[in-house]
Amino acid sequence: MCMGIPVQVVEVGNDGLALGIEASGRAYAAPIQTALLDQLPRVDDWLLVHIDTAIRPLEADEAKQIADALEAVQLAARGGSFEHLLGDLIDREPELPEHLRDPSNNNHSSAPKAVPNQVLGSKNP
Repeated sequence: MCMGIPVQVVEVGNDGLALGIEASGRAYAAPIQTALLDQLPRVDDWLLVHIDTAIRPLEADEAKQIADALEAVQLAARGGSFEHLLGDLIDREPELPEHLRDPSNNNHSSAPKAVPNQVLGSKNP
């Protein structure tokens, strides 16, 4: 599984490389490539970073949610309590992202429709 890390920009160089700190306050270990972004980030902007590359900008609240979820995974792996970090999920039914929702079903938490085997290239009818 690939994971992105929320990083807050502390400096942007003329070469487009950014330096940042993770939500935990620890300095991000490497310069961050920003070529995939529509525009250069500014100091204090949040970025979703994967393998030293900024994938997309984040709002501060989304960066916190992602950081909390990553911390919750670490706590769960150690057998610790993590529920306090997932407050936005505890009292609601999870919803599929828009691109996975069945357009004929108004229940947004339902699983996507199965794809027929023919579409997937199977030779079995």
